[in-house]
Amino acid sequence: MKGIFKITFLFFLFWGGLLVSKGQNIPLPGAVQLEAYLNLLRGEKVGIVAHQASLLNNKTHLVDTLMSLKIDVKKVFAPEHGFRGDADAGESVADEKDVKTGLPILSLYGSNRKPPPQSLKGISIMLFDLQDVGVRFYTYLSTLHYVMEACSENGIPLIILDRPNPNTHFTDGPVLKEDCKSFVGMHPVPIVPGMTIGEYAKMINGEKWLVDKIQCDLTIIPIRNYTHQTPYKIPLRPSPNLPNAQSIALYPSLCLLEPTVISVGRGTEMQFQVFGHPKLTQTNFSFVPQPNYGAKNPKLKEQVCNGTDLRKFQRPQKIELQWLIQAYNDFPDKKNFFKKGFFRIAGNKKLQQQLAKGWNEKQIRKTWENDLKNFKNIRKKYLIYP
Repeated sequence: MKGIFKITFLFFLFWGGLLVSKGQNIPLPGAVQLEAYLNLLRGEKVGIVAHQASLLNNKTHLVDTLMSLKIDVKKVFAPEHGFRGDADAGESVADEKDVKTGLPILSLYGSNRKPPPQSLKGISIMLFDLQDVGVRFYTYLSTLHYVMEACSENGIPLIILDRPNPNTHFTDGPVLKEDCKSFVGMHPVPIVPGMTIGEYAKMINGEKWLVDKIQCDLTIIPIRNYTHQTPYKIPLRPSPNLPNAQSIALYPSLCLLEPTVISVGRGTEMQFQVFGHPKLTQTNFSFVPQPNYGAKNPKLKEQVCNGTDLRKFQRPQKIELQWLIQAYNDFPDKKNFFKKGFFRIAGNKKLQQQLAKGWNEKQIRKTWENDLKNFKNIRKKYLIYP
């Protein structure tokens, strides 16, 4: 467990041999490679950052599996949406006790987004296993930052069980500016960094983004059989409003409409696959948001939203600005189109101004070029996979 950038490349004999024997070449997340990290946990008092998608190949939860193997798990730390993943986006998650295991669950999406020192007492090693979707404003990256920071400050080694990322096939978007930092964007990265969460952790360490430029004692259990172009379908929704592969693929682009008056389908079963508003008229599609799983009080509840259906749109290879531009241009009351905090999702304060001036996509993208090029050069230093 020594060395800032130590990466453990161990062959996971059972699962690896089984898959090879069947002629398969599918990605193996770090979590399923038990023989690569079990010995690092034996004799330790373990804290785990996990959520509902922290599953092994046999569909059992990581926490349940480790406890069945007599690993001394002391606490679970839960990100946005909670340990079992049923809290709305932005909804505070309270500390609780897991009914199944009896373990205390400490929320990292309430009053403490960073594990406080008292919560880490009695923990000698931390395990991190969250299914990321590769987008700057998806808050699991911010949770990663604060967990790394807390582990570093308290002398606790951190093991990251890396997972395939469905949005690593491109790198795009405006790079976050310093005056736009928040929990939905903490680092100077584009909307889609094109990195797994393990690679991103290396970058946080290497670029010294933690407080006072401290660094975390980090071990990464890498994915096997994986490249950034490997298609990957997450077996379980990583959060309530990302129900399928299409929503995850469109999320980086459609989330730009979240801090506006436009609905992106929360309160339907088409979250992040449609967008609309009652005042949009140049459409041939409509939907009505209603309270549902993940959206107790959705935007434009019980109103007929006229808009666009993107459920059959081909998987994007870049940030698609066309839908933001389309919605803005079609909306009659442009002074009230944007909501407070749009710049936090956009990553800069220029995009709103550019739309108001009638800039087209080519003009807007031109203003990203230099920052994006610089980021790509930084990114190369921390890649684990081709």
